[in-house]
Amino acid sequence: MPITASAKKQLRQSKKRKVANLKYKIKIKTLTKQALSLAKDGKMDELKSILPKVFKALDKGVKARVIEKNTASRRKSLVSRGLVSKKGAPEKNSK
Repeated sequence: MPITASAKKQLRQSKKRKVANLKYKIKIKTLTKQALSLAKDGKMDELKSILPKVFKALDKGVKARVIEKNTASRRKSLVSRGLVSKKGAPEKNSK
């Protein structure tokens, strides 16, 4: 346990910040899981409706410095790939 007043204050601050950060992380995780399961099941209409919510949650997480910008970009790509691959996107021809 902290002894000095400044250490006690730091502990209070870190507890508050942890709660706030968890709010963002939980929202990101649940929306991403929902989107990936919809992509797996092939429910494209529902996936299209949830995609903006996933992007918004990821962008807010970046703004609040909960996740890194590249992490958000990678997760957006992961979710978007589910939408594109099920649509029947043209395959890349290998030469």
